[in-house]
Amino acid sequence: MDEEYDVIVLGTGLTECILSGLLSVEGKKVLHMDRNDYYGGDSASLNLTQLYRKFRPNQEVPTELGRDRDYAVDLVPKFIIASGELTKILVHTDVTRYLEFKQIAGSFVYRDGRISKVPSTEMEAVKSPLMGLFEKRRAKKFFEFLQGWKDDDPATHQGLDLDKDSMKTVYEKFGLEPGTQDFIGHAMALYLDDDYITKPARPTYDRIILYTSSMARYGKSPYIYPLYGLGELPPVQIDEIVTDSDGKFVGVTSGGETVKAKQVIGDPSYFGAGSASQAGKMRVVEDGKVVRAICILKHPIPNTEDSDSLQIIIPQNQVNRRNDIYIAMVSSTHNVCAKDVYVAIVSTIVETNNPHLEIQPGLNLLGPIHEQFISVSPLYAPTSSGAADNIFITRSYDATSHFETVVEDVQDVWKRVVGSDLVLKKREVEVQE
Repeated sequence: MDEEYDVIVLGTGLTECILSGLLSVEGKKVLHMDRNDYYGGDSASLNLTQLYRKFRPNQEVPTELGRDRDYAVDLVPKFIIASGELTKILVHTDVTRYLEFKQIAGSFVYRDGRISKVPSTEMEAVKSPLMGLFEKRRAKKFFEFLQGWKDDDPATHQGLDLDKDSMKTVYEKFGLEPGTQDFIGHAMALYLDDDYITKPARPTYDRIILYTSSMARYGKSPYIYPLYGLGELPPVQIDEIVTDSDGKFVGVTSGGETVKAKQVIGDPSYFGAGSASQAGKMRVVEDGKVVRAICILKHPIPNTEDSDSLQIIIPQNQVNRRNDIYIAMVSSTHNVCAKDVYVAIVSTIVETNNPHLEIQPGLNLLGPIHEQFISVSPLYAPTSSGAADNIFITRSYDATSHFETVVEDVQDVWKRVVGSDLVLKKREVEVQE
């Protein structure tokens, strides 16, 4: 192991795999290592045996659930918005040559005690049960305004300036009710909280247009789902991350030999997550927790048009919380479980001392639950940019059921490692119906 690399990447979570691919495309010499016996890290897909071994190590796998090889259950949901930056990144790195995509059948939102499809056009707004007659008219005008906006044509602006006026001002211009603002801001613009309302409207406009264009691209929903080829990974014994007397990265020791590199990228578990420090230095801190329930169902989720896959967002204001609750469901159509089985993941950011109770509003929507696996995971963030010691640490996965927040982390780490913004080629991705 006398060979020296430009970058060593530790962990095979989606964030680390994307960064490894991007750096390789850029011509960097990359060594990718993982100490686990499966791909994916915290975002792994597990078969039934691995799932029970992780959550119920002393319990036999129930035979009625089918064959082990039929399952690839996500620990973290993997929905990707069809026209989003993550899709472009995957195409840019040629990951799409060995990664298949399937559509997600429906995008729903919870409002006033019921599940409804998220409208994405003025025509869908008119038909939506989310709104009364007069609110439908207001929403129709709002969507027509968004779709008709042209930066260089003031006649389309209706007196608004997206770069100066807040989203609150835009909502008030069209007289939209709080419940309508909820599904627009959280189920379409995919904001995690309501802070966006007081900020300039341009980013929200961009997010809504991304949602509607992704919806128009494939028809059923704006989301696609990546099918990862599963396979066992020979674990690598990682004994130590070696630094010099100044604390700068030198290499990684494995089996008594040290592999050297100029830089290292890795998930928080390799750099002291859950312990006081790594190599005498605090490199990551906990900045919250996420609770997730992986639920195995024998039926589609009620009131969702028998969709074989979907996302449901429960906006914070609908359940008197500070954070949204997310539900992601897939099925045998997506090669993740046996026939007539559905896998739903309910997740949110922990706000109290009773995280199990916090996801109850989501669990209540699922109908009878055959099996349930609940976990509470810390959310870790790096304490520094990594520039001083050439150690670049990714963030933990948040509670969202889509991977758009991963993009922000990838772009942030890339800029810290390379020193410039990430620029992608424009190509198309093929999606199975």
